[in-house]
Amino acid sequence: MKRIATIAALITFAATPPAVAQWAGMPAWNNPKGGTGVTINGDLGFPNNNGGKGTAFGARATLGLANISLTAGVSSWKPSGFSNSTTSVGGTAQFKVIGGSLIPVALNIQLGAGTASAVTSGTATQSKLTMLLAGAGISVNVPTPGINIEPYLSVSNRWVKPSGLSTESNIGWVLGANVGLGMLGLHVAYDSQKLGGATRGIIGIGAHVALKAPMGM
Repeated sequence: MKRIATIAALITFAATPPAVAQWAGMPAWNNPKGGTGVTINGDLGFPNNNGGKGTAFGARATLGLANISLTAGVSSWKPSGFSNSTTSVGGTAQFKVIGGSLIPVALNIQLGAGTASAVTSGTATQSKLTMLLAGAGISVNVPTPGINIEPYLSVSNRWVKPSGLSTESNIGWVLGANVGLGMLGLHVAYDSQKLGGATRGIIGIGAHVALKAPMGM
């Protein structure tokens, strides 16, 4: 059970990924509305007890090209009880299917992939992980003067393969929101996935800087 809980804690694909590809200790971030230009994100992740606890730190860069957004990022996370941190590197691609300046609802498809380095706990070692994610997200643009609020829901299938072991496959969901204040913004999300009979949850918060404002088209 402890091994299953550890694997669950290291999965964050939802990818985050594509949107979000995934990064250990982080939600599978999403932005169904998308946009153009470059966005720099700083992230914090807080897994629950079943997710491994600890605090994850991460950074992502997103390039928006019309209806496609490409994200690359890295995270560092030290699960409770482990003697070192795991480093994740991954990327996601998001494809907007519906959404625009005249349509308040946006729908996108997410694809993501990433790897997480091995971590140790005493004399035991959790092997390197390969993570994949495929899913979709839907959001609504809330018309608020002076501020752009985009609550969203994402659902994805997630695969994780520990080195030398078989692949685990599970469904996960993310409930989140992106808030824009001109070039600056905030994002928050809750990621949930049931694995091994236990529910792994991760709360994520962060801030971002958009070097070019979204077009909303």
